[in-house]
Amino acid sequence: MATTRLDMRLSKEVKEKAEKASALLGLKSLTEYVVNLINDDATQVIAQYESMTLKNDLFDKFMTNCEKSHTPNQALKDALLFTKSQDSK
Repeated sequence: MATTRLDMRLSKEVKEKAEKASALLGLKSLTEYVVNLINDDATQVIAQYESMTLKNDLFDKFMTNCEKSHTPNQALKDALLFTKSQDSK
């Protein structure tokens, strides 16, 4: 159940186009259409910025280097502390 509001202004043409798209998709309302768009796009943007994909050979090199590493240096320790501080926000 929705608990917050988002108010926006848009041109008549954009609203009419969105209403038509919503109807063509068989959605109940323009709100449902906009919520779906925002949710889908936000999910993609977050995934793009919070994940990394490596080709197999690069991943293998990365893992080899990780396994060879002995003690974390100060930069790595600082990066870990920074990451943990961001998770708590």
